[in-house]
Amino acid sequence: MLIGGLLQGGASAQSRDSANWVGAWGFVPTPLPPGITPIPAPPQSLTPLGAAPDAGSAAPPAPAPLLIDNPGNVPVAPMPATDIVNATVRQMVRVSVSGKQLRLRLTNESGADPLEIGAVQVGLAGQDCTTAPATSRPVTFGGQRRVVIPASAPLLSDPVALPVEGLAKLCISIHVPGALPRLGHSVYQYVAEGGDQTAASQLPGVRLIRLPALVSQVEVDAESGTGVIVTLGDSITEGAASTNNAFRGWPDRLAERLQADRNGRKWAVVNAGIGGNRLLRYGTGPNALARLDRDALSVPGVKAIIVLEGINDIGRGFTTLGPQEPVTTEALIAADRQIIARAHAMGIKVYGALLTPYKGAGYASPDGEKVRTALNTWILSSGEFDGVIDFATATGDPNDQLTFAAQYNDRDKLHPNDAGYQAMANAIDLKMITGK
Repeated sequence: MLIGGLLQGGASAQSRDSANWVGAWGFVPTPLPPGITPIPAPPQSLTPLGAAPDAGSAAPPAPAPLLIDNPGNVPVAPMPATDIVNATVRQMVRVSVSGKQLRLRLTNESGADPLEIGAVQVGLAGQDCTTAPATSRPVTFGGQRRVVIPASAPLLSDPVALPVEGLAKLCISIHVPGALPRLGHSVYQYVAEGGDQTAASQLPGVRLIRLPALVSQVEVDAESGTGVIVTLGDSITEGAASTNNAFRGWPDRLAERLQADRNGRKWAVVNAGIGGNRLLRYGTGPNALARLDRDALSVPGVKAIIVLEGINDIGRGFTTLGPQEPVTTEALIAADRQIIARAHAMGIKVYGALLTPYKGAGYASPDGEKVRTALNTWILSSGEFDGVIDFATATGDPNDQLTFAAQYNDRDKLHPNDAGYQAMANAIDLKMITGK
């Protein structure tokens, strides 16, 4: 379990690896810069998928509750005030392309201390992240099951002999003997206390809790010629306000369209969205220019990036709700040009996406709208991107393109609902990606 021995063993194993590893799923860890304290998210009401909110109250209508795909009604619990210790966490993912085998990238990149991992298993997912019979496989790291991830570091597993089809859901079970991480980019996961339950088909005493992700990437050994599209963005790309654990954000819907297209099946999609992210400043994660190399350019097999960033720069730059952090159209264009130049230097295409409407959002303003409109005009007309995706028209109200169409936004005039994300995915010309 020595860190040095582990990394040395892993390196020699990888040097003999001739597989065609490509990114098939991703979730971005968010290391905190010195002096930054994360702002906790407000508590959110969760409703099982298909259930209706309580309509019996005479109070003014509240924002629509977030939905969660939870057909078995697993108890949903908030992050407890005290540490969860010696527990098994089960994270559900969906790979976007098929492969002969897979490997996992675990993350301790938000951790200031080493993180001990007791055991890891991966298998095909059933309802509520139960593991399908006879599919669970142990995961090793340099031949070891019990390992330590160094502080602020990721850790790549050995190959796992589990063939997967495109859009297959996986359950990744991780036993953490110590305290579960509490800081970092989080997602709803299945948690069972009481030791190593990684081999169990169904976790005993399981609860759904929003915790920092321990798995940041799944790679598959894909057919030769398979390419990866990385979607670089903020909460709209991450999938905020879509149904939790149901894979209904626009990158997920794009992956479905590609898998249904004869020419698109060799294209994987890796989501690199972070809620609150910005092009130029820290915003619930390093700015897009700071994280571009790790989160996009270094993804195995990446051939193209879709960029949908800037609305948080604009909103925070002109907000009337608090301190302003000014931004100009010229600064945002310069940032996009940096992304294009750095990607093109590696032979990677960059597609620019028009920012979606935000009139009526909490941090919207007329001056901010001028910048959004100017940036969208440049993205559309400059010719500097390898292609353009018009998310603005796809989601805008036909009678007022500055605001979301009512059927695509339930909450805040900023984040699409499931139907809005589908409309965004439908707006992407697959021929721009596949060439056919």
